Amino acid sequence: MADFLTDKPAKLERAFLIGVQTAEMEAGEGAELLSELKELVENLRITVARTELVSLRRPTPALLLGSGKADELVALAKAEEADVIVFDEALSPAQQRNWEELSGMAVIDRQEVILEIFADRAHTREAILQVALARMEYSLPRLTRAWTHLSRQRGKGAMGGEGETQLEQDRRIVRDRIAHLKAELASVVKQRDVQRRKRQRVPVPTCSIVGYTNAGKSTLLNTLTGAEVLAADKLFATLDPTTRQLVLRGNQKVLVTDTVGFIRRLPHGLVEAFKATLEEVIVADFLVHVLDVTNPNVEHHHATTLAVLAELGAAGKTMLTVFNKVDAATPAMISRARTLAPDALFVSALTRQGLELLEERFLELIAEAHSATELLVPHARYDVIARLHAVGHVQSEEQLDEAVRLVGRYPAAQASFFAPFVVKPG
Repeated sequence: MADFLTDKPAKLERAFLIGVQTAEMEAGEGAELLSELKELVENLRITVARTELVSLRRPTPALLLGSGKADELVALAKAEEADVIVFDEALSPAQQRNWEELSGMAVIDRQEVILEIFADRAHTREAILQVALARMEYSLPRLTRAWTHLSRQRGKGAMGGEGETQLEQDRRIVRDRIAHLKAELASVVKQRDVQRRKRQRVPVPTCSIVGYTNAGKSTLLNTLTGAEVLAADKLFATLDPTTRQLVLRGNQKVLVTDTVGFIRRLPHGLVEAFKATLEEVIVADFLVHVLDVTNPNVEHHHATTLAVLAELGAAGKTMLTVFNKVDAATPAMISRARTLAPDALFVSALTRQGLELLEERFLELIAEAHSATELLVPHARYDVIARLHAVGHVQSEEQLDEAVRLVGRYPAAQASFFAPFVVKPG
């Protein structure tokens, strides 16, 4: 199907990047975003030949930029022998088509770059389906790009020309594919929901690690739990949520989930497509917001993550802010971070600095979210004690003369069984 979704060359090697600074943007924001776009494009193993930042007073419907500036940029791109022009701004299907006709080369925008990276990094069935769905929905209004070479064949009769007929067939194929992907994705999400409910039968608290891409979330999960999640110094190194068990002091267990990294201007279609993956964020007892303390754009990363969480409906969640990579930070970076989030913790997932304090905060948050129940169990009823150990969490156990005093938690479904032994409800 990919044959008619795009008419870009099979292999893109040199990119000419165009960033935009508008009056509404903060000073320097356009340059920051263009720098981020450069890293995104390089993640696709494409050489960035040149970048150009353009001041834009008023967008135009045809080319976004004025025709004179467009001609100038096309000449620069050709001089650099680029085979693709990449815009940091979202282009409408018409603008994209007009730029391709003007330049004679492939033209894509930030959204398409992110979609390609996600497609390259997806591994689980769910992530693959979500990326495929987002790509199909992005491609549908752009199908005409693949059929411009048939424009002369379009007739004026009731049936239209060959190109028009083929285009309609392709649109129908893509719509059918979108419907099929949505149905298949719903099935996968249902399976995940079953798995989540099984986990929730045992009252193990849950937390999700969230944050800007490349902040060190996967490294933190690996260091805390001994997991082996891919942790690489690149954007979107991992897309698939991974849940691992962390055992804290006093044998308190917590399930920790690593989630896909956020990014400024994350395509809305991807936020929608990845809501199933990010459901772990919504159902978690608390969130760990990880930030790279050494990143010069840390304030923007902080704001972006909070904005995406709000879009997911998780803005009101209990959140612990953690600045990572403190081993590489200067005093000025630490001071800047404290201003941004005064109550944050400072850790290094690489050297384990600050992780003991982080685990203590986990225990405090769990205690706040899950009040424990006190039970008094006769010595003759060790089956009750064994059951509490099996289905719940025992915080403390004390041998008394006539009974065993326990403090712990258990699933609501088990409440009637333990009710006769409760002396102090949670």
